[in-house]
Amino acid sequence: MTARRTFEPNADGPHCADMCAQFESYLVGRKGLSVATARAYTADLRGFAAFLGTDCIEPADLGVANVRRWLSDMVSRGLAKSTLARARASLRAYAAWLTATQGADDIGVARIQSPRIPARLPAVVTPGESIRLLDEERAAAQDKEPHRLRRWALLELLYGAGARIAEAHAANLADINVASATILLHGKGNKDRVVPLGEPARDALAMWIEHGRPVIAANLEPPHAEALFLTPRGRRWGVRQMREAVHQACAAAGTPDISPHGLRHSAATHLLEGGADLRSVQEILGHASVATTQRYTHVTAARLRSSYRQAFPRA
Repeated sequence: MTARRTFEPNADGPHCADMCAQFESYLVGRKGLSVATARAYTADLRGFAAFLGTDCIEPADLGVANVRRWLSDMVSRGLAKSTLARARASLRAYAAWLTATQGADDIGVARIQSPRIPARLPAVVTPGESIRLLDEERAAAQDKEPHRLRRWALLELLYGAGARIAEAHAANLADINVASATILLHGKGNKDRVVPLGEPARDALAMWIEHGRPVIAANLEPPHAEALFLTPRGRRWGVRQMREAVHQACAAAGTPDISPHGLRHSAATHLLEGGADLRSVQEILGHASVATTQRYTHVTAARLRSSYRQAFPRA
């Protein structure tokens, strides 16, 4: 086994924290990954380094034997195949970065296959359930209480525009075009797209901006002044708090509990069920490949088969 070297922060050699920071910058700036994905990759790197007992992962550490031992350890701890697949992807991306920046080659991790992950249909609510959820939010916000206005606007944006939670988090006031009834969403890979806003979403956002945001943002901090969604401390509303707000809304409305991404899945499914063409839905959702959007055709087909079995005498 290769002897391990311990790197001090002031040593000539690279330190794990320094290399992780550089790698994260590379993933976001050069590869176009989201900040959340880049942080997940660097977290995997730190986990691999801890498993090896080293302060810095060098090309020799990424050999097949080391990587397989690490993945086997993850399997023994009952981690999901998707977690293993991401861990391998993290090391492959790190190996590619080492190749690009240090000229390293023949790094063993490239020869390890990812575990096959079974395709799962996205969880969705029915059109009736989504209407009940959003109608309940609208009714609760009629007293113009700022927090209720904010939650209503968030749910309408997630469903009405098919927005990702990270896109809602990153949205700014200037991204809303009132004249054209659209919003500019900042998607994955630094790819922006303009999405139409339906009347309910426009109403919810207008109420939040006019009556809720000025009250809740009384202590606005300059770095967050442009943010669409704010906290009482004057900061951009966090993704975790947004997720909690969606789950709280489901509980209050008595609808099936669904994640923010589930609302996005539901919007896509309902668009296709309503007759929207696949390419239009792809543009609205910001999918790089139409193959990703095609997953939702499987959902509508599954629902169609269920209705067929329930209603047709010769099913």
